[in-house]
Amino acid sequence: QVQLVESGGGLVQAGGSLRLSCVASGSIFSFNVMGWFRQAPGKQRELVAYITNSGSTNYADSVKGRFTISRDNAENTVYLQMNSLKPEDTAVYYCNKKRARDSEYWGRGTQVTVSS
Repeated sequence: QVQLVESGGGLVQAGGSLRLSCVASGSIFSFNVMGWFRQAPGKQRELVAYITNSGSTNYADSVKGRFTISRDNAENTVYLQMNSLKPEDTAVYYCNKKRARDSEYWGRGTQVTVSS
């Protein structure tokens, strides 16, 4: 069964932190580069970070130095530690394979709202 369940979002003041979690079914997680994406109102979904199966990471310039992606291969889970949050980080956050297309399965996401 294909499944992605994101959690950990919420309302936080600027400068605060949140840790997002995503539990993925094995068919999505295993051997795949996993990414965290976000979609703000009126904008396209964008990739903010990804991690390879061996732990190599990459970040969008907008979050570099503030966000940290990690994964637990034994638990099919991907995390996103978000520090020094800014109002422009407000979005719905999703996880999926780095190469997932819009037409593929996506979870419901988790809302992150950063107040100024």
